[in-house]
Amino acid sequence: MKSLLLKDLYNISHNARSMLVVLIFLAFAIVPTSGPIPYMVMCAALCSMMIVTTFTFDDACGWTSYALVLPVSRSRLVLAKYAALAVFCTVGILFGLAASSLGAYMTSDGIPAPLEMLVGMLTGWAVSFGMGSTAIPLVYRFGTEKARILIIAAFLIPALAVAAAAGVVLAFLAGASGAAMPDSVAIGLLCASPLAALAWGALMYRVACGVFAKAEC
Repeated sequence: MKSLLLKDLYNISHNARSMLVVLIFLAFAIVPTSGPIPYMVMCAALCSMMIVTTFTFDDACGWTSYALVLPVSRSRLVLAKYAALAVFCTVGILFGLAASSLGAYMTSDGIPAPLEMLVGMLTGWAVSFGMGSTAIPLVYRFGTEKARILIIAAFLIPALAVAAAAGVVLAFLAGASGAAMPDSVAIGLLCASPLAALAWGALMYRVACGVFAKAEC
């Protein structure tokens, strides 16, 4: 498992420099206008997309066919992709935190409250992990070339679903209580979003295992 994860991390390191340039450019464009939290979410989402790039590298060198003759189960290969996705999302959100905090500190707005930043980190990680989790089964089913449009939908649908679900829950609880939801309750719901993302990832993992089990490599 460790070697499979390190393989993806090593392959993606060749794209790290170009990704770093993109993230720094976005920091100058997003942080001064929208603030640190949207930038953190953007960093995590972009880094989560790198999981699709690992499939491209695998296809280029015929890795999947080679891996299937090794004493490694198909489910373990799929699990390694989800582990790599979790690493990408974590690195993206931490880089977004560092870069956005530095950018906010240098501007007149200042750094948001620590609790607000924590909530932004957790929700950003959850959204990006949900996006990548949805993309992995699509790549196994259609391949990186045929699934390009579907992969875009895989990254947009979870983001829209999270936003819609959050709005419905907030409206329902506020209507049920007859008053605005307490900040502590809203923060608790947002902090629980990584658990929901992990549950969604577990479901997508089972779907990806089922798709990959029937794939001819």
